[in-house]
Amino acid sequence: MAFWSSTSVFTSKVPRKILFMFTLSLSVTYLFYSLMSCYNSFQFQENYVYQGRLVTDETTFVTLREKLYSTSSQVYLDEEFIERTATEQTIAVSSVRNRVGIDERTAGWARAQAATTSSMMSRAAAAAGEHEHPEFSTTDSELQRVVNCTSDYGVKKLPQAIIIGVKKGGTRALLEALRVHPDVRAVGNEPHFFDRNYERGLDWYRELMPSTLEGQITMEKTPSYFVTNSAPKRIHSMARDIKLIIVVRNPVTRAISDYTQTLSKRPEIPTFEVLAFKNRTLGLIDASWSALRIGIYALHLESWMQYFPLSQMHFVSGERLIVDPAGEMAKVQDFLGLKRIVTDKHFYFNKTKGFPCLKKPEDSSTPRCLGKSKGRTHPKIDPDVIRRLHKFYKPFNMMFYQMTGQNFEWELEEHGISPGSRD
Repeated sequence: MAFWSSTSVFTSKVPRKILFMFTLSLSVTYLFYSLMSCYNSFQFQENYVYQGRLVTDETTFVTLREKLYSTSSQVYLDEEFIERTATEQTIAVSSVRNRVGIDERTAGWARAQAATTSSMMSRAAAAAGEHEHPEFSTTDSELQRVVNCTSDYGVKKLPQAIIIGVKKGGTRALLEALRVHPDVRAVGNEPHFFDRNYERGLDWYRELMPSTLEGQITMEKTPSYFVTNSAPKRIHSMARDIKLIIVVRNPVTRAISDYTQTLSKRPEIPTFEVLAFKNRTLGLIDASWSALRIGIYALHLESWMQYFPLSQMHFVSGERLIVDPAGEMAKVQDFLGLKRIVTDKHFYFNKTKGFPCLKKPEDSSTPRCLGKSKGRTHPKIDPDVIRRLHKFYKPFNMMFYQMTGQNFEWELEEHGISPGSRD
């Protein structure tokens, strides 16, 4: 009673304005400390999420590429990472609760934020776990699903390697096999930049390329480059240190395959025997016919050697690419400075088509073969015409062997071994 009495006396003597200011000051001080507590908890959560994003960005180039080497489906946000992150965020929530203490609403808000983040990460992991790479290649969409990146992840670069030839030599098979490698990004279609679209400029050409990460190789293939006189100089102007891959095949077999492709589109064309000779009676070969001219490899290689050393060129045997695809791929990967990822477990020989098909290792799904335009049966050609063509190509082949330092043994086919019956 004495206390209330003294309080009444005190309040009666103190002006109301001073009492009001004192009360207001206490209220503002309390509000300030409350806001600071909320701000600190928010900043803590924000920094934690931001640091998590930094860890993702910094490890993507190393961790993702290493995991892509595996044959199983890849999940960057694995269970261990999620569990560790959830634990750390639980500790973070406890820290916020202990520091704030007086404001249970702030601690509750922090818990909700942690739960939301953990749920988002779990969904991302589940989505990545369900995803299966169709060709072990790192496409832009796959990178987005795996690491939740933005649409402009990676950069577009001019090619560091080009498959420049030859037509009907096996370039498509080689490109598809290379695209299995996680460190190779290649354009699916033939750009024809250095022979048909050069006036569009390098910026246009670069835009056609897929986005690549650090350590990945950008590639394209256009077989007509090998026989285009202006292509060597143009490619040299773009990149003097570029790596060039040439897939070659027995010129006689290649010519028949070329003719078979044209025949499928234009059934009305003359027979192979008619087109191959200027005068069959005299045995005069028509070397101006593109199907035959492409096979004079030494003539075309001479143009390339004026701009590039042999050390920047790699020659793939189209025949060995069929009978030993893994062996040829090992050499190509070595040439490109890549780890030998594409091996014999990636191939399956298809007896119907007559050449290997790609498959996923440790996968029972149907192998992926090249399209219907590959594996056509060659028309029957007069054996005498085949013999004369072998004789025509022989000196050019010998010159080509000498220039490249490789013996492709095409002369064996001249002595009774069939040149092949598939396109």
